[in-house]
Amino acid sequence: MAAFPVEILFGIYLGILTGIIPGLVAWSLGFLFKYFTGVTIPGFGVVVLAVALAGVNGGLLALADPTITQNANAVTITTAIMVVLMISLYAHNRGDTMGATFPKRLSLKQLRERTLAADVRGALAGRDEARIRIVGEVADMEGYPPLADDLRAEIRDSEWTFPADLRISELEARLAERLKTEYDLGDAAVTVDERGRASVVAAPPFSGLSKRVPDGKRAVSVNALVPTGVARNDEVTLITPDAQVRGTVVSAKTRKPTAEAGPDPESTGADAGADGDDADDGDEEDAVPQPVRAPTTTGGEGRITVAVTRTDAEPLLRADRARVVVESRGVRREYELVSLLRRAGRRFQRVTVGSGGPLDGATVGTANVRETYGVAVMAVRGASGWVVAPRGSATISAGDEVFAVGTREQLDAFREAVA
Repeated sequence: MAAFPVEILFGIYLGILTGIIPGLVAWSLGFLFKYFTGVTIPGFGVVVLAVALAGVNGGLLALADPTITQNANAVTITTAIMVVLMISLYAHNRGDTMGATFPKRLSLKQLRERTLAADVRGALAGRDEARIRIVGEVADMEGYPPLADDLRAEIRDSEWTFPADLRISELEARLAERLKTEYDLGDAAVTVDERGRASVVAAPPFSGLSKRVPDGKRAVSVNALVPTGVARNDEVTLITPDAQVRGTVVSAKTRKPTAEAGPDPESTGADAGADGDDADDGDEEDAVPQPVRAPTTTGGEGRITVAVTRTDAEPLLRADRARVVVESRGVRREYELVSLLRRAGRRFQRVTVGSGGPLDGATVGTANVRETYGVAVMAVRGASGWVVAPRGSATISAGDEVFAVGTREQLDAFREAVA
């Protein structure tokens, strides 16, 4: 017969080994019963089931069976039975707790439409914005080279601000896009939880012209008289003796004016970004810092690289020179609208409706906002969300945000009256 402490330890080992299956069964029963019926299974029933599953004679009666208690291994078996009981009770308690807290009727749509927790939004940046912070290490994306240590640390220490009413799926997409834009990453994947904590997997920046060429396109460089102000992503038409080809600018550079004839070697690089005249106008140490400006050409003889389809690349490759015609991208109508309003002396303003004010509990129609205050209500944001161009029956409550258009004096008077 082994020493008493040895038998206790062996009994604990045997109990853990034997109690795994009863523990899983107890957890499953506790979770399923609580989740679907809201009923908690009595602990005694779980104990009897667990011991029976462990294979001991007659469930709990095994503790009083003389063949067990008077056996040479009585201490070991009794200890194992007690360990099985404790594992089963603990697993049942965890399953019961999870069944009570697990979201009911969870669907993929609900998972996609989750938003940040309300207390997190209020604690981070008020009611309008939420700050997303990156936690943990920035992981490397499979299939790409690892990130540089300084870039990894810079991404890890960054914080990002977004509108607080965005869904978590939208936050993840926007943060991934901003990371790729700000740090020129090759790719990025982001996971955000309801507490505003983001996990990031990123690929290092790509170098070379191939990153700027869209899928299915080819980059072709031609000599041309490059107009002033050409920038990357401009749409242009290249006219050659036998074709007219439309493409997107991925690089453009004009030659520096020199006294000697012949092309500037720097102007022939197809991988250069859209750039202006980079001539040094004096001693570098005494040069006055120039303001940052958008990378555009200064105009003149140069070389332009465009992304075109495979069939359009052939006439450009045959041509020694092409004429460049820059195409208009049009005007963004929303910017045009704002410009027209400003030229007419109108402004946008957001006003929060105060409690007990003339708009609290009133509809847009009964409040006669336009006649009384001279402003037009363009949208209302309340607890139920946005209402754009509200009808006269739309109700306004305290705490709602009213977006109005009018002159500065009218908007100031409107704010004083309803806030």
